[in-house]
Amino acid sequence: QVQLAESGGGSVQAGGTLRLSCTASGDTDSNYCMGWFRQAPGKEREAVAGIDSDGRTSYADSVKGRFTISKDNDKNTLYLQMDSLKPEDTAMYYCAAAHLAPCVLQPTHYAYWGRGTEVAVSS
Repeated sequence: QVQLAESGGGSVQAGGTLRLSCTASGDTDSNYCMGWFRQAPGKEREAVAGIDSDGRTSYADSVKGRFTISKDNDKNTLYLQMDSLKPEDTAMYYCAAAHLAPCVLQPTHYAYWGRGTEVAVSS
């Protein structure tokens, strides 16, 4: 089992920055894939960025060049640096972990989820 806890959300103006953190506990050695997903009101959950145990990353086209996913294995913490935020980035952001390889940046691939942290970007 894996427990995930997100933090770092908030309200910013367009063009601003936020850094989300996700602290993992439990069976973290088996977290082959980790990712960030988001869900806006009335919309389906969508992928934002993912990273595997070798550090390879993938991003949704909508955030490429603006968001950066990284992790600190010693701290069991996943990060999402969000720059040049846009109003359309407003959503609940979730951290997720999967023990299955290869990594697929789709919600159905991930078995473990945090409760989310809210991001609101105003124009």
